[in-house]
Amino acid sequence: MVVKKAGSVAASAVTMAGASLTDMQMLLGPADGCPNFAMRKFTVHAGGHTPHHQHDYEHEVLVLAGQGVAKGPHGEQALGAGDVVYVPANQMHQFQNTGDGDLEFICLVPAKVHQPVSCS
Repeated sequence: MVVKKAGSVAASAVTMAGASLTDMQMLLGPADGCPNFAMRKFTVHAGGHTPHHQHDYEHEVLVLAGQGVAKGPHGEQALGAGDVVYVPANQMHQFQNTGDGDLEFICLVPAKVHQPVSCS
């Protein structure tokens, strides 16, 4: 079992093309011995957004704080604390902060996405 404080995990700027004012913390993943899932926390600062992108794996999101929109193939849906989002594999999507404070969310993805072999 691994137990740690989320606040003790360093945040790194998301550098993927199209990202703006977004940081990520790898809360739990392969480095912690997690074989199946990676738990990440994103902070999208005011005026920021994740890249508009797609990938070959699903992910699930839990909004912790702030206000924003999830952009998908059928338009935008408002987001706030307590909302959950399922993004199927290969679906274009983006998360955008529409508030004055930080938009914070947890995102779960397959752990294999974060292993060095599949990240290169």
